[in-house]
Amino acid sequence: MGSRTALVEDLMERFPHVPREAVFKEDLLRGGVAFDPSALSDNEAGEVKPKSYFIFSFDHGTLPELGEAALRRPPEEIILTGGPYDLRRTVVSVRVNPASPYRVAADDDGVLGLYLDGKRISDVGVPPMPEYYRHTLSNGKSVMEVAPTIQWGYLIYLTVFRVCQYFGAKEECQYCDINHNWRQHKAAGRPYTGVKDVEEVLEALEIIDRYDTAKASTAYTLTGGAITKTVSGRDEADFYGHYAKAIEERFPGRWIGKVVAQALPRDDVQRFKDYGVQIYHPNYEVWDEYLFKMFCPGKERYVGRDEWHKRILDSAEIFGARNVIPNFVAGVEMAEPFGFTTVDEAIASTTEGLRFFMSQGITPRFTTWCPEPTTPLGKANPQGAPLEYHIRLLEAYRATMDDFGLSSPPGYGPPGPGRAVFSVSSFMDSLPERPEDGGTAAPSEAATGA
Repeated sequence: MGSRTALVEDLMERFPHVPREAVFKEDLLRGGVAFDPSALSDNEAGEVKPKSYFIFSFDHGTLPELGEAALRRPPEEIILTGGPYDLRRTVVSVRVNPASPYRVAADDDGVLGLYLDGKRISDVGVPPMPEYYRHTLSNGKSVMEVAPTIQWGYLIYLTVFRVCQYFGAKEECQYCDINHNWRQHKAAGRPYTGVKDVEEVLEALEIIDRYDTAKASTAYTLTGGAITKTVSGRDEADFYGHYAKAIEERFPGRWIGKVVAQALPRDDVQRFKDYGVQIYHPNYEVWDEYLFKMFCPGKERYVGRDEWHKRILDSAEIFGARNVIPNFVAGVEMAEPFGFTTVDEAIASTTEGLRFFMSQGITPRFTTWCPEPTTPLGKANPQGAPLEYHIRLLEAYRATMDDFGLSSPPGYGPPGPGRAVFSVSSFMDSLPERPEDGGTAAPSEAATGA
């Protein structure tokens, strides 16, 4: 079409019922954004909340390839507003790509903006450094290292195990860089704890609870790599579950407790529930049977796709269907060399999976695929999936929810364009507002534009 702007505007015209904000957000998530030096902060000593690398790199280059963005961290997220498209408040997770046609830069007055093909398309707000990030644990570790917050402060992201026991080409998920991300941060000399001590987690949460006076932090997620054997003598359910137990005993009812783990047997899932977890995310990654085998070889070997799906359905009997929210990685359906070659085929497959789960009252959610270059699929598909796939997925997702009478899942903040805070895909931006939310924006950190 000659320019990225023309492609984006064509999709907005063809799919007018998909919020225009979601079109830009998906393009930024799938292809990344560049940062002018004027838009970078002075890391943890500055006034802007920096990118924490909370589990994956979510970048289109390794740290040595990011240039100044590796030395002076970009913000964790950005907010888009205004501009020629009159964008409503849109929270976008930052995925750095120095070659992106999108660029964040300050104008002559020092005001940040987002530029596409050289033209300013929106104002940009960045998250201020939260007060709790300015305090350290008794051992000197930062709160950002132990308990970073994302989604504009809504979610505390507790990656308590930084690596995955699905290791090597024959076991690692082919789109996942969790193990590489740990290695690159250690190589760069950055603090990046492999296994977080439960007392450190509790101390970091005490600091957040003390200084988060607006109570913007509403939920926590316990997660990390898959455990096929043990970590610190504990199996997966007990390892992640003992953090939840400690948190719920120390801070009863303060946050919505969530855990991202493998699809485990019923007795293990019951342990999560007994430990105080409220929401369970047994991610199914990709729906198609062949692609699951090709892209998730470790999960296929240790559990198998059919058993994985059966365990998801079984977990709904323990948590309730509404509180079982499996994730999939949107876009890998079209990854070469095994993926679908047309958007029609990919959307049909993804929708089949959505209908399978939603017909049981289970509402999946999705993360927009970032083709990290150290992964097999990222290397083979540096451009990711076509933007049209992502826009049509938003359309199919909402239509399928409507078919089964479902509403936005719990634990993700308010839905609706201009209100959503979920930052790693646009599914919440594309859903209707809930009447019970009262039409007001989510409580959040205020943004700064410079």
